[in-house]
Order: sequence, then structure tokens, then C-alpha cells
Amino acid sequence: MTEQLDETECLRLISAGGVGRIAYSGRYGPAVLPVNYTLFEGSIVFRTAPGSPMDEDLRTGISDAEYQVAFEIDEIDMAAREGWSVLIQGSAHHVDDEAERASLSRAGVEPWPGGERELFLRVVPSRITGRRIRRADRPASG
Repeated sequence: MTEQLDETECLRLISAGGVGRIAYSGRYGPAVLPVNYTLFEGSIVFRTAPGSPMDEDLRTGISDAEYQVAFEIDEIDMAAREGWSVLIQGSAHHVDDEAERASLSRAGVEPWPGGERELFLRVVPSRITGRRIRRADRPASG
């Protein structure tokens, strides 16, 4: 049984942060990469290395123009055959402004592989959707 989730429930599910996947069209075609993220002031925030393939792929070279991306977070219980998935669609914003960077530093997001990943990227949602899947013989819970 599939249940559509409203935006409030989607944000509640992803609010703890963790690992999500960013999807975009890169120079070699579609790319989907896992990153540590946090939800901060209504946006998805994660870090990467300046000059990395993701950094370069997501720069348009046009002032105030940003690539559209998708960001997915999910939790799946394979044994129970249940789980949920949240999809965020929006623009990928490179945080180059020092004041914004200082604000995002308080979010506490650490890059998954560690190391020098000092470029903050923010996905500003334009659409948030989600769904929960549960076995049909299982009652819905709040």
C-alpha cells in the first residue's frame, strides 16, 4: 500500500539529517551521488570540495542562474518491506557569500568522506513530495 505524504510530514521525516542522494545532469550524463546533509532553514545543505566534479558540474557560469537538481532521502526496512521516500526538487545554490557561509557553518553538516570539503551547497526546494510504502495487511500509524 502506498500513501502520499504531505510537505509537513516529508520535512518531519528528513529533519534529523543523515545521508541523501543528489541527482543532476553532469558533463558525462546523469549523476546520483550520496552526501551527508542537514535540513537548515528550509533548505538541504551539504558540503563538497571546491573544484570537485560536482562543484564544476553545478556551476552555470551565468550570474544568478542555478542548476535544477533532485535530492532524495529515504528509509527502507527490507525485512518488513516498508519504508518512505522524500524527493526534493529545486535549485543548487553555491554558497560563496561569507555571511551565508558563516550561517551555514552553524548547521553542523560534515562531509561523508571527510577531508577538505569546504564548499557549502544549498538545495532550495521548489517542490517537496514523498510517499510511504507499507504492507497492505499492516494498519496505518501516525
